[in-house]
Amino acid sequence: MGAVKLIGSYTSLFCTRVEWALKLKGVQYEYLEEDVFNKSPLLLQHNPVHKKVPVLVHDDKPIAESLVILQYIDETWNDNTLLPQDSYERAMAHFWAKFTEEKCLMETFTAAWKDGEEKEKAIESAQESFAFLEKLIQGKKFFSGEDKIGYLDLAMGWIPLCLEIMEEVGGMKLVDAEKFPSLLEWARNFTEIPLIKERLPPRDALANYFHKIVSYKRSNK
Repeated sequence: MGAVKLIGSYTSLFCTRVEWALKLKGVQYEYLEEDVFNKSPLLLQHNPVHKKVPVLVHDDKPIAESLVILQYIDETWNDNTLLPQDSYERAMAHFWAKFTEEKCLMETFTAAWKDGEEKEKAIESAQESFAFLEKLIQGKKFFSGEDKIGYLDLAMGWIPLCLEIMEEVGGMKLVDAEKFPSLLEWARNFTEIPLIKERLPPRDALANYFHKIVSYKRSNK
């Protein structure tokens, strides 16, 4: 089916979700590490629009944006289906993946680098968004609704991967066991899967990365 390459960064939660998908599908690929602070000609060639990782190159054809890549992987390799077969459930998976990225993730990041009243508002907004995920996962082991992970679990994978680190960097607490028990139980179940655990980036590297990003945002606000 053609050679597969992944241009990524080991500190990028967006790249990690793509690697998880490739491994779940049993796809052999070449990984090319990218310095996100000093972008290579290869990255700029394959993603001239956003100039960001990840980029999946399949048969010399580049695909950008991690959620788009997940869908492409699922439609290209048939083993271990990630997205639901039912059209409504598939649409809902796309909706919640977009929601967690545009609301939960971005609000968490905003809360991490903001100060004072703006920080408090961002924390409140993020917790309101996480409350929807808590309700969504209640009574289920995984967001896929089955006894195995799927597209939505991979899209939500940044939560056990990065949330605690972002809370530490931002000096805040967004998700606790009292208000979000089901979400935290899902996070534990997710990270106990051997395939997921094998590709968790080093915690120190993630912490250093987020410290750099938050420091940059604070100095340029």
